[in-house]
Amino acid sequence: MFSSLVSEITGTTNRLYLQRDELVSRGVSVVDLIKGNVTEHGITFPPDIMREILAEAADRARVYKPDSFGQKVARDAVSKFYSESGVRVLSENIVLTPGTSVSFWYCFKLLAQPGDEILCPCPSYPLFDTIAQLCGINLVTYPLDETRDWAIDLDSLEESINEKTRALVLISPHNPTGMVADDEQICRLAYIAVRHELPIISDEVFSDFLFGVKQYPRISQTNAPLVFTLNGFSKTFALPGMKLGWIAVSGEQSAVARSLSALEMISDTFLPVSEISQFAAPMIFDRGRDFRKQYVSTIAQCRDAAVGALDILKFSATRGGFYLTIPIDRDEDETTMQLLEQENILVHPGYFYDIDGRHIVTTFIHNPDEVRHHFETIARFLHSVNAT
Repeated sequence: MFSSLVSEITGTTNRLYLQRDELVSRGVSVVDLIKGNVTEHGITFPPDIMREILAEAADRARVYKPDSFGQKVARDAVSKFYSESGVRVLSENIVLTPGTSVSFWYCFKLLAQPGDEILCPCPSYPLFDTIAQLCGINLVTYPLDETRDWAIDLDSLEESINEKTRALVLISPHNPTGMVADDEQICRLAYIAVRHELPIISDEVFSDFLFGVKQYPRISQTNAPLVFTLNGFSKTFALPGMKLGWIAVSGEQSAVARSLSALEMISDTFLPVSEISQFAAPMIFDRGRDFRKQYVSTIAQCRDAAVGALDILKFSATRGGFYLTIPIDRDEDETTMQLLEQENILVHPGYFYDIDGRHIVTTFIHNPDEVRHHFETIARFLHSVNAT
C-alpha cells in the first residue's frame, strides 16, 4: 500500500527520549537543552505589536491575489532588510517560501535529479537527510575540521566533487558547531564553485547571531556563479509560527533568470505562503527593530554565560548560532543518559549529527537567569566523569 519511502523515513523513539518521557511522566522537571526554539523560553515578538500588525495584514489580504514569487511588498521589505546591511538584493530575485526547510526542498528539486549528489557539511542537522530522501537525491558530506574550530576542509570538499555533483551547501553560522566561515574560506569556496560550475545553497538563518565576528562574510558577495541565500522569520524575529522564509538568487544573470523561471513554477504549483504573513512582513521588519536588537543581545548573554560556565573544559566556543558541540572522553549514549538521569538535563549525543569521535551537542537557548547554572552543572558533571 505504501512506497519504499515510508519505511525509510519512519523511525522509532530513541532510548534517550523514552527516558526523558518517563521522567516527565513522574513529575520530574527536565531541563531541555536540545531545542533551539526561543519562544519556549520567553523570547517572543511583542504580542501587542503583533496583534496590530496581524489585524492590518488580514485586512490587506482580504482579496486573494497571489503572486508566485510572493507579494511584492514583502519581497521589497526583504530587499530593504539586506540593503540596510550594505548588501544589494533585488526584490525581483527573491522567492518567498513557508520556511527554510521548504526553501531547501525547492533548491534540491531545482538543481538535482534522482540519483544526483549535493555536497553538505558534516556534522550537520539531520533534517537535510530527510529532505534529500524526499527529493530522491544523495547527500555526500564534506568534513568540518574540529582542530581548526570546525573550519571547512576545502581540500576534502573539492575531492568529493564528481560528475554527479549538482550543488554545494554552505551553512554559516553552522548548526551545531557554531562555526562561521571566514573571508578566506568563503573566497576559496567561491573559487571551487567557479572552477566546477556549481551553484551554492547558503543557509544564513543564524546570521544575526554572531559572537566576536566583526563582519559577516556572505558567499553571495563573491564571484560564485549561482547562489541561493536562505533565511526567514523563524530565527530573525523569533517567529517560527509565521512560516515565512525566502530564497534570494544571485550570480550570473543567465543562471539567475533560469533559476527564477523554474522557482516561479514550483512556487505557483503550491502557493504555500500565507497571504497574511506576507502582508505582515513589511510591518514586522519595521516595527520589530527594537525587539530584534534586544533579542540578539539576549542570545549573546546566554552564549557568554554558557561558554563562561564551561571554562574548565576544552572545546571550540561557538562563533554563531544557538548551539555548542563539546568533546567528551566517554561513551556518548552513557554520558547523555547519565546526565539526564542524575542531573535532569537533556542534551544530544554527537552521533545524532554524524560527528566523528565523542561529543555532546547542546543549545544555550534558555532562561538567561538559569543558563550559567545549567552549564556549570554540565561542566562539573563532565569534569567528574572524565576524571574517572
